[in-house]
Amino acid sequence: MCRLFETIRIENGQACHLPWHEERIHRARQEFWGLTGSFDLKRAVQVPPEFANGTVRCNVVYEHEIIEILFSSYVKHRVGSLKLVSVDALDYHVKFFDRTALEELFASRGGCDEVIIVKGGLITDTSISNLVFYDGSRWYTPGHPLLEGTCRARLIAGGKIIPLDIRPGDLQKYQGCKLINAMRAMEEEEMIPMERIIYR
Repeated sequence: MCRLFETIRIENGQACHLPWHEERIHRARQEFWGLTGSFDLKRAVQVPPEFANGTVRCNVVYEHEIIEILFSSYVKHRVGSLKLVSVDALDYHVKFFDRTALEELFASRGGCDEVIIVKGGLITDTSISNLVFYDGSRWYTPGHPLLEGTCRARLIAGGKIIPLDIRPGDLQKYQGCKLINAMRAMEEEEMIPMERIIYR
């Protein structure tokens, strides 16, 4: 069976942005198992008392049904430099529990903190997040990410970021970038200057 997972941010005991996670689960269950509807995450995600304060990471692991729900204190790893790596074939259009291919790409980061994955000549994601790029007035996100993240979807819907095909040669147009995902809110992230992106 194909095992998937969903990462949900818990802030002071409250699960954040559940409808966006439920929508992605709905699409995945329909694609892989022909099922309609999704899980009632508000009911399923019961935060234990020991995780009721601060920022907590919740992983909902599932196949056609929920397998387990895991909680852990969240420690954000600072990312200050990025290395471009190219891949010809990589499918991560849903959050597969098996992240071996992404971990192998991450291992090729050299002296950088993270990788930017280039697929088919287009900028996609890092190994852990979607990306947004700032041109001095607006924020743009790669139009063909490996994974359509829930944070990315919310920001697009709110008009805060604009999808656009971005190639490595286009990066000089931007002042910097940020990593975004369920745990990394755009407004909380530091912008990484473009000179901190390594092309080889």
